[in-house]
Amino acid sequence: MRGKGQAAPVDDPTIVSAFHSALSHQFLAILVLAVVLLLAWNVVRTIRYRRATTTAAATTTAAAASSAATTTGTPAAPVPSRWPSPEPVARRLLRIAFGILWIFDGLLQGQSSMPGSLPGSVLTPAAASSPGWVQHLVNVGATAWSDHPVSMAAAAVWIEVGIGIFLLVAPRGRWSRSAGAVSAVWALVIWVFGEAFGGILAPGSSWMFGTPGAAVFSLVAGVLVALPDTAWGTPTLGRRLLRGMGVFFIGMGILQAWPGRGFWSGGSGPDASAGTLTTTVRLMARLPQPSVLASWVRAFGSFDADHGWAVNLVVVVLLIAIGGAFVSGRPPLLRLGVLTGAGLCLADWVLVQDFGFLGGVGTDPNSMIPMAVVFTAGYLAVVRAPTTAVLPAPVPVPASEGATVPVAAGTPAPVPAGTSPRLAPSYLVRTLAAVGAVGIVLLGVAPMARAAVNPTADAIVSEAADGTPNFVDIPAAPFSLTDQTGRPVSLHSLSGHVVVLTFLDPVCTTDCPFIAQELRLADQMLGADAARVDMVAVVNNPLYNAPAFTAAFDRQEGLDSLPNWIFLTGSLDELHNVWNDYGEQSAVSPAGAMVAHSDIVYIIDGSGRTREILDADPGGATSASESSFSGLVAGLVRTIVPS
Repeated sequence: MRGKGQAAPVDDPTIVSAFHSALSHQFLAILVLAVVLLLAWNVVRTIRYRRATTTAAATTTAAAASSAATTTGTPAAPVPSRWPSPEPVARRLLRIAFGILWIFDGLLQGQSSMPGSLPGSVLTPAAASSPGWVQHLVNVGATAWSDHPVSMAAAAVWIEVGIGIFLLVAPRGRWSRSAGAVSAVWALVIWVFGEAFGGILAPGSSWMFGTPGAAVFSLVAGVLVALPDTAWGTPTLGRRLLRGMGVFFIGMGILQAWPGRGFWSGGSGPDASAGTLTTTVRLMARLPQPSVLASWVRAFGSFDADHGWAVNLVVVVLLIAIGGAFVSGRPPLLRLGVLTGAGLCLADWVLVQDFGFLGGVGTDPNSMIPMAVVFTAGYLAVVRAPTTAVLPAPVPVPASEGATVPVAAGTPAPVPAGTSPRLAPSYLVRTLAAVGAVGIVLLGVAPMARAAVNPTADAIVSEAADGTPNFVDIPAAPFSLTDQTGRPVSLHSLSGHVVVLTFLDPVCTTDCPFIAQELRLADQMLGADAARVDMVAVVNNPLYNAPAFTAAFDRQEGLDSLPNWIFLTGSLDELHNVWNDYGEQSAVSPAGAMVAHSDIVYIIDGSGRTREILDADPGGATSASESSFSGLVAGLVRTIVPS
């Protein structure tokens, strides 16, 4: 069914082509934004140069006055500002690492399979074993993606690329903290709707498989980057972060050791009798990937099949030991915990998670890399305290040359009077770059927000299912039949109006009710334009074609209240002539009542010429509400409706 609740066909060329076209057009918009920002930078630089030229004489005079004051022993005027201290190394690691990860994730979102495959291959499976309310939340996102595959997929690309650039280029202060906040918000959205809370509520969750999800570590990192600089002034933040990670590792170790979950067994037989880890690793090895990587994963799967109990014991012991080291807070144990944790994460990333992004539908490198970055940053926040830029001790001036104003060693380096670090060229460049990054994020947020609240699926979904409309310009075959009220109606009598013509079986219980509802919804979408449009159906059933059947069909489908709905019938000879003129094929089924017939919609302009021919086959539809076919019909009608 085109529309609500059905994913776009996987790797459908129509969807893929539209996706690539959308990315290309949006990239051109980004280039235009870059040009505008470059022009803005040039204007700012010109203004600064002119101001510097204008104040050169005043600066020279002030310098002379300062020199005279120093010679006479009078202290110079105090400088009210100073250069900021260097960015804490832990914060810099989080900002740069997750900036790169977001860009990489965004590039993965640009894979051709993303528009059609993500709901069925990633979103729905992630929540399959979670509680019903989690599945409902994920289905909200999956449905929105299925209804708007091109706009949602393209939006995800630019949101994540934009966030990554924002983290990398934003200058210190509010800009950089804002980048962290934006990163945290988007990570939360992904964690809830894309990862089903990282699988923490699913019965088969495991640290080795990615629980609690990569996005939760992006969320933590974003919150940390969004903290004010004062939070990084002492090792306290790092200790708290590591203690939290320690509790997490201990909890994951206990979960991994919990009996009855299939991790203590290997199993050398087929997948049905293999342990949980062995089965998962074997599945990962089957994903499309370089043969050398697949061989590593297969080898580990074979090893776990033979030594499943020992493998799980090692993992459990290491997880609890790493957690204990982090909770201890002692630097030697912290260092050992970080090194061991990084090694274990790397091994799991390669041998179990299989790098996380292979197979054509990977959206990120999974949880191990982000997790390792977070606890490494916590360790650096403990052992690498922030430093402040200082000036060297002054060189004493001989008394004969005048007294000096003493400056103690370690005093913060001052900025020349009247200037501010925020007016430095590098700060202005990074500010403009941050503005550009925000623009890229908004380029994705705006269409995604529109798609999320739009209940009507994009027309591209219908075109992917049934093909693009056949645009023609030929005279429509005339007809003269009787409507559901017994009134004679001809194509000529409808001149001046756009006619949306189809063929329905009034006793059909499969396709025809769906097509009728799609036309009813299309009529609603037309709004005021519907007054110049007629929705016309012709009976296509050689056995049941009396007006009583058409009237009953209208009542059943709620079409009797639609003022411009016309359901035509006539004698069998008249109907056969119309069917032949419009190429409508039909066959009575062996059961008797049901009739198999073509599902076609013709759009005829006010002068009686056929302009578009559409395949209206609803396929395996279960609901006609909010169908993308309705939007497609309404959009085509608007292009030819008389003004």
